[in-house]
Amino acid sequence: MEIRIPTEGESVVEALLAKWHKPAGSLILKDDVLCEIETGKITLDIYAEASGRLVIGVQAGTILPVGSVIGQIVETDPQTEDQLAVPATGAAGSEDAPTSPAVRQALRQQGRTAAQLAGSGPGGRILMDDLNRADAAEPPVSAPPAAPQALLVKSEETPLYRASGSCQSAQPAGDQSPDIAPELRPDPQPVPGEEQIRIFPLRKRISACQLQARHQADRLTTFDEVDLGALQTVRTQHKRAGTPVGLMPFFVRATVEALQSYPAFNARIDGDEIVYQPFVHLGIAMLGEQGQVVPVLRDAAQLGLREIDLEITGLAQKATNNRLGSAGLEDGTFTISNGASYGALLSTPLISPLQSSGLGMHATQDRPVARNGRVVIRPMMYLALSYDQRIIDGREAAAFLTLIKARVEDRAWLEGLP
Repeated sequence: MEIRIPTEGESVVEALLAKWHKPAGSLILKDDVLCEIETGKITLDIYAEASGRLVIGVQAGTILPVGSVIGQIVETDPQTEDQLAVPATGAAGSEDAPTSPAVRQALRQQGRTAAQLAGSGPGGRILMDDLNRADAAEPPVSAPPAAPQALLVKSEETPLYRASGSCQSAQPAGDQSPDIAPELRPDPQPVPGEEQIRIFPLRKRISACQLQARHQADRLTTFDEVDLGALQTVRTQHKRAGTPVGLMPFFVRATVEALQSYPAFNARIDGDEIVYQPFVHLGIAMLGEQGQVVPVLRDAAQLGLREIDLEITGLAQKATNNRLGSAGLEDGTFTISNGASYGALLSTPLISPLQSSGLGMHATQDRPVARNGRVVIRPMMYLALSYDQRIIDGREAAAFLTLIKARVEDRAWLEGLP
């Protein structure tokens, strides 16, 4: 049975074979994770479709067209499949010990390798608890910390701009303007201690899309703040009733109502025309293993609170486990980002490509505010709305935010949501 790079949408034409999770010749079970691939949109795992012995045809680090054969599974006699009960991907303390995407991300962030840990899971699988136990067992470091070293991240593509004294004086890479001598802007040369790491395709894709959106949209941002006292009370009621609901579903419902009242925020520009879209596909920005992804909550206007909560939870799990297909990232009409999960008090949300606006939520903070002539402490959140001034003006942006604020602060409206 051949192992191929899967097709993930018409716009994905190639993928990086990032890592093999199984060594060549190992015995594997059906549904075992074989390898990890990265496209310009998503990072995902390839699973075994049958039990057998693995034959690796392409080494990790190779970029291939979609559909390319990267290996084979030589199927075994069903009577001998009991021999595959213990995965042969490497024992505990091995560089090939099996791990989950979340554990691999934690290892990279901590500068560790799988060989430094003993896995307690089946077949030596390294669990998050193994990382926590290793942290607790490490003795305190008495030596002074080493001076931080710069990290050189170098792309294989020719840069559009070279570094210069300031952003304002940046010149195109091919421009030999006489006012900036070539010797004053040489290409950076690696020095001892620096490290060169390939930019992940997903990172490059995110950067290219956001740069394109910034160049195409005439962006402006309007800010407001909202009192979450009523919302917190209603969430407590749901929790006591045994039907807990997260914070995001309430903002989704309020945003859907605002989009229906002000359809320009749900529209997009196509050439010289404005396309008003009859559906609301909300992109929910969240962190995946290789960077931020924006899975789409389709037909959000048709969903109730519990349905929205379950959908968002499922999308978050898929993003963490690299199980989002490219179809789940397309066709968004508006994007909500929640900086509260990272502790951000205020930020300017980006506008996704083919969209005209985006809402940013932020951390809830108890702050003194004036109420009926008195200063009281209330749970407050800043909201930020970025929009394209080509089709939306500041008056509409203020009204859009005011409607969301009014709904989120209206206890009766919140309690009446299905």
